[in-house]
Formats: sequence, C-alpha cells, structure tokens
Amino acid sequence: MKTTTSLCLWLAAGLACSRPPAEPTPHDETPQPTNRIAVPESVRQNLGIGFQHVERRRVAATLRLPGHFELLPQARREHRTPMAGRVTIAVQPLQRVAPGDLLGTLDAPEWRRTQRELGEIATERRVVAARIASMQPLLAAHKAHEQSLREAERVMQERIQSLEDTRQSVGGQAQAISEAKVQMAQVRAQAAEAAEKHTLTEAALAELEANQEALQARTHLVLAGAAAMLGVEPSVLAGRWPSIDAVELRATAAGLVDGLQVASGGWVDAHALVLTVTDLDQVRFRARALQSDLPRLAPGLACTIHPASADATTGARLTGELQLGVEADPIQRTLDVFVQPSATAAFARPGVAAFLEIETAVAAEAELAIPLAAVMQDGLERVFFRRDPADPDRVIRVTADLGVDDGRWVEVRSGLVDGDEVVTAGAYALMLASSGSAPKGGHFHADGTWHEDH
Repeated sequence: MKTTTSLCLWLAAGLACSRPPAEPTPHDETPQPTNRIAVPESVRQNLGIGFQHVERRRVAATLRLPGHFELLPQARREHRTPMAGRVTIAVQPLQRVAPGDLLGTLDAPEWRRTQRELGEIATERRVVAARIASMQPLLAAHKAHEQSLREAERVMQERIQSLEDTRQSVGGQAQAISEAKVQMAQVRAQAAEAAEKHTLTEAALAELEANQEALQARTHLVLAGAAAMLGVEPSVLAGRWPSIDAVELRATAAGLVDGLQVASGGWVDAHALVLTVTDLDQVRFRARALQSDLPRLAPGLACTIHPASADATTGARLTGELQLGVEADPIQRTLDVFVQPSATAAFARPGVAAFLEIETAVAAEAELAIPLAAVMQDGLERVFFRRDPADPDRVIRVTADLGVDDGRWVEVRSGLVDGDEVVTAGAYALMLASSGSAPKGGHFHADGTWHEDH
C-alpha cells in the first residue's frame, strides 16, 4: 500500500521539484542515460528495501519439498500418579523445568500403608536382632556347663578306676565302687541333658537368624516396590521413608510443562495423567516426495531446511541427512522423507512449516544463484537489481540472463560475481520506478517518491 501511494506521488513530486533548465553554454554536455538508482539509507527504510548475497547453489540438482517439523516420540514425557490420592501442582503451564525439578506432590493413603508396613518390618527386625543378641550368652553358658560335666565325668571315671585297682590289690571297696558308678551315671545324664538344651538353643538361634534374613529380604522388596512407585532408587528411599509425608512428582527430562490435566488439590485415581513435559529441541522434519523422484533420492543425502518466511537469513538454516520413510502412499503416489537436524533453531518447532532442499547430485558444479523474489517481470524482459559494489547507496538495474530454477532460487548466467548483493524486498518499487524502453536514471526522495535525473 505504501509503494502504491509512492507511485501515485511520482508525477506530483516531479513537477514540484523540477526547475527550468539553465541556458546551455558551449561547455555543457547532455547527460548520458544510466541504469543506476540512488537508494540512500532513508529511502531503503521507507520502501523496505532489503538485500541478499548471491550464493553458489546446485539449482538443477536440488529437489525442493515443503514440509513441517514434528516431535520425536521421546520428546514428550507423561507424568502420572503412581497411586490414588490428592495432588498438589507446583508448576505453571509453559514453565521450563530441568531434570529433577519438583512438578507436584501426592498425598496418598497407599503410601501411608506402605510406611506402616515398613515400620512393622523394622520393629520385627529389631526384636529378632535383640533375641539373637540374647542367645549368645545363653549358648556360652550351655557350652561351659557341658564342659564342666565332661570334666566331672572324667574325674568320676578316674575315681572308679582307682577303686578298681585298690580292690584288686587289697580287696574290698565294693560299696565305694557302686556309689562311684551311680554318681558317674548321674553326671552322664546331666551331660546329655545339657547337650540337649545346647542343641535346642542353637536351633532357636538358627531360626532367629533365618527370620532376620527373611525380614531383610522383605524390607528390600517393599522398598523396591515403593521406590518403583515413587520413581527413585531404593538406595535413595532407604532411611528416608519415615520422613516422607507426600509422594513427590519430579521431572525426568528437561522441557516445557504442557497439558495440565488436573487442578491443584483435586483427587486423582492411580496412574492418572497429571501433566506432560515436552522437549522442543527433539524435533525432526517431515516432507512428502513424489514417487517419481525416488531414483534421485537415497538415505544419507545432504539436506538443508529453510524457514518458510522469504526474508529469513542464512543463519536460520538447518542441515541434516535424508532418511526415507518405510511405507509409501499408493494413492497419492508419494513417500514421506525425514531429516533429523544437526542443530536447533528458533523456527524449528512442532507444526511449523518450512522447506527442505535435497542435493541429489553432490558432484555437480555449483552455479551463481539468486532468489526468485529478486527477479521482476518488466514487460517482455526480466530484471533484477544489483547493489553497486563501488557505492552501497546505489543499485544497478540488470537485465536478467537466467537459467533453471527450483521454485525459489534461479541460476544467473551473467551480470553477477561472487560476493554481490541483489535486492529482494522492495524490488517491485525499483522496477516500477525504472521501467521503460531505455535506462533513464534518477533518484528517490526520502519519502519514497521517484524523480528522474535531468
């Protein structure tokens, strides 16, 4: 709209700033026509004139496909409640979180039951440990008792032998021998009873130790189950479970909080979806190629992803390698192709449209190319405007000598060299101002109006 208004003002501006020509002198010479147009900074800002560098591109060997970005399957992490309870949300929608950040808490009755079970097991383990500790002195006493009875049995055996020797040498001693044998039988009976008690004590100790091992294994299993529900390691939960009043929901990956499904303070069932965390850096580009282009496509070809906006800078491009889809569409005669970008950019977001350029012949020679937006149709000829290398505030109208194009870039066969710049934005206003059968030359005023040179 602004350019149209400027065009309407050209005639009035030409009349307003025209002056009566001075009387020619013998030394005056008629100015030669020129194809150069002055575009100082104020005019460039007023008309929105923008430049872009000429590039070396394999236009004839480049396949250009429209497409869009999409999330990778692992880019979205769902966070669900491990058990039923009352949830409290600790984050806001679209808040950026890092791994381990607190997303919310859950007050769950099942966790209280787990704590009670762990407490009962811990109490049983302490009782068993105390009983095992008390068994050690009892075993030592039984052992000492058995040792003393064996010593008494040895002494009684020696006494009986002594009495037998005396009877053989001097006679008599029958009553003493009988009494000694009775005492010997009593000592043996006491030793057998002490051995029985010792054995029973050892059996009880073995049972307690087995119970201790069972309780330890049970504790490990309950802790492992609780750790799986809470999403932590059992070693982290050990020793801390008595002080955990609520189950914590923590982020497992970096990203943005997306899709809050419940309100803070509400009751949720087990395994209910609370929120999702989306990592926008994990995206890939999807495009659709024609099946007729399959002979030109191969996995691993170099690709470039360009934003859909025409005024995007070169720095916004992304690169990657081509990947072919598994299954083609027999009705549409197409095949999905994918590119995993090697870096990230602001425009690489899920659902954003862009263009994919595939170099199908890397060995082909790169030609000088300019954007098609820089080429204007003026009557029967096509023109573009080259920035004057000697004066950045001037542009040169050039009749285009063009080759093949890929829909956005076109090969230029002459009129440009490496390092040149061409007008992309605002080229239409320059074309209208300089349109005619012969180059006229002139200049723009700061308000965007055009005035031919006298």
